[in-house]
Amino acid sequence: MKKRLFFLIFSILILLAGTACGREELPASSAGPGQEMVALTVWGSEEDEALIQEMCRSFQAQYAGQASFQITFQPQSESSCKDALLDDLEGGADVFAFADDQVAALAAAGGLDPVEGAADIRGTSLSAAVEAASVGGVLYAYPLTADNGYFLYYNTAYFSPEDVQSLERMVEIAGQADRLVTMDWSSAWYVYAFFGNTGLEVGLNQDGLTNYCTWNGTDGPIRGVDVAQAMLDIAASPGFASRTDTEFLAGVQDGSVIAGISGVWNAVAIEEAWGENMGAVKLPAYTCAGQQVQMASFSGCKLIGVNAYSKYPEWAVRLAEWMTNEANQRRRFELRGQGPANANAANSPEVQASPAIAALLAQSEFSQLQRVGGKFWDPVTEFAGNMAEGNPSGASLQAQLDRLVESVTAR
Repeated sequence: MKKRLFFLIFSILILLAGTACGREELPASSAGPGQEMVALTVWGSEEDEALIQEMCRSFQAQYAGQASFQITFQPQSESSCKDALLDDLEGGADVFAFADDQVAALAAAGGLDPVEGAADIRGTSLSAAVEAASVGGVLYAYPLTADNGYFLYYNTAYFSPEDVQSLERMVEIAGQADRLVTMDWSSAWYVYAFFGNTGLEVGLNQDGLTNYCTWNGTDGPIRGVDVAQAMLDIAASPGFASRTDTEFLAGVQDGSVIAGISGVWNAVAIEEAWGENMGAVKLPAYTCAGQQVQMASFSGCKLIGVNAYSKYPEWAVRLAEWMTNEANQRRRFELRGQGPANANAANSPEVQASPAIAALLAQSEFSQLQRVGGKFWDPVTEFAGNMAEGNPSGASLQAQLDRLVESVTAR
């Protein structure tokens, strides 16, 4: 009797192992009689691990009996997914999350095939998300979120709705309270905010690789040096500090930071720290060349891609569809506060009531899709870092901007 019970328990454990989703590989022998053994690797952000694991389990339950699954999650930054995948396409993940600015390069390298059933996805997704997932009008990935942008979080105990219209006013209030307003000037992604609505331009050339940039412009109502001087003036205030996103959140939690520029991924943690005092609005204006300039932003989406070299393309496609369906996008918002790309989910009362999503939508009027080549990032980061430190070398602002543009536009 004990022996029969042992084998019964052992058999159940083997069956459960055959549908596991985790970081450990399982032996092919776990497949049931006559069942195909499907091994898939999924890449996603480390913060999304629990959510992706949950989706894997529900996917396996949905297709139970059709195959025996071995789905392995591996953490991979969405911002650098392209580079990791192109290093070894055949050995890369079958299904992966990535930022939309990488879709053109992945498609050009043969890492992504056009999505089948694109008409259905276009019909159920927000148009901006479909555009972000497309190259030349062809859909290459599955829209996941439509919230990869930034806006202003603030503590309503310190600022009024009028105060948060002006960055200088906010920095002044923070300094008087011995607190900080923060923004990440070590990231060119955020630094675009100062240049985007000035008439100074940056973007991708038609070759899809190199950039054009006029941030060193000397004509027009706002010159490049005017923006640089405005940044120096802000950096000089005791109420401002350049902080990374991680440092911003730590400051929110310890009380030293009372406002900052970030995205929806921090909404849950900020609400936990500030409670009913959490406010979120579009970015403020800042003073530049005697004018009030509305701060701009890069916008974008997170996408799910299917590796064109997957050994199980049909199942990889099914998993990508499952991870991006309406129910799972609603679940992602519920657990992670991320804005859905699915139109029905995005228009749900729960999503529309989110202060972070509302702020992102308000900022969208002043945003543009992030479309810049790889040589944009380092020169802008170097320049902004020098501004954040107060330009200690005293180097000519025009010379620094000229060097920035030369590097950004290099071929």
